[in-house]
Amino acid sequence: MADKQISLPAKLINGGIAGLIGVTCVFPIDLAKTRLQNQQNGQRMYTSMSDCLIKTIRSEGYFGMYRGAAVNLTLVTPEKAIKLAANDFFRYHLSKDGQKLTLFKEMLAGCGAGTCQVIVTTPMEMLKIQLQDAGRIAAQKKILAAQAQLSAQGRAQPLVEAPAAPRPTATQLTRDLLRSRGIAGLYKGLGATLLRDVPFSIVYFPLFANLNQLGQPASGEKSPFYVSFLAGCVAGCAAAVAVNPCDVVKTRLQSLQRGVNEDTYSGFLDCARKILRHEGPSAFLKGAYCRALVIAPLFGIAQVVYFLGIAETLLGLLQRPQP
Repeated sequence: MADKQISLPAKLINGGIAGLIGVTCVFPIDLAKTRLQNQQNGQRMYTSMSDCLIKTIRSEGYFGMYRGAAVNLTLVTPEKAIKLAANDFFRYHLSKDGQKLTLFKEMLAGCGAGTCQVIVTTPMEMLKIQLQDAGRIAAQKKILAAQAQLSAQGRAQPLVEAPAAPRPTATQLTRDLLRSRGIAGLYKGLGATLLRDVPFSIVYFPLFANLNQLGQPASGEKSPFYVSFLAGCVAGCAAAVAVNPCDVVKTRLQSLQRGVNEDTYSGFLDCARKILRHEGPSAFLKGAYCRALVIAPLFGIAQVVYFLGIAETLLGLLQRPQP
């Protein structure tokens, strides 16, 4: 098997490169997904992904769509590297004499990869969600303040301009969480993250491996890069939509700030129960198409970088003896 020849450093570098390229391309869609998932029926700021992005640009500027991107760009390298390398590690040790893995063992390898990655994913998502959703909370407060001023004007009361809330930074959030809750503060929503990422990996990796195998020109040869890209896109899209209900619950649980009249939650089951009761079953699919649009190219790009072996080429150039 070709995978056995690839060194761990190369796998880690490939995963990191893929993550950086992918996040840069799709981050605005991810921001729209977070804001759509967090808004509740009583306080709907956005009607769709495009509406969310247009309003974000108007109120926060172009770079407002990239709020929280620095956290992702910093931590996506270890996250994607751990995920891809762990899957290969488990696939290698579950295979016998290079024989094809059974579907159950492929799912088991994916489960192991999803479990390993949450070490990095949980704090990354925790910080990213606060930064992404801050604009929605600020816009909501601004609208409510304007409504209150109009009401006060009708009663001939003096208008008072509400001071703009300072925008948090990842460093400030990390410091505050560590000071108030310790390391556990960065791992709020760990259970929900596991319930999202483990099933995702169980679906994604076996589906990708089998789709990618369909495009192999001959046994033992690599599939063309476009086959790896399409297989990564299709597998990522299917897995993303399948676990979207868990992603909605995870996003709500990890959000520290709430809008006016928005529910608070004590845990995974409490959150799922309140969403079902107050917003209906369709609420569990909020942001599903955004998530599919994020994950599909993200993993398509990841698999292309991984299978092209960009890191192996770079490492080979560095190790080439000087004349």
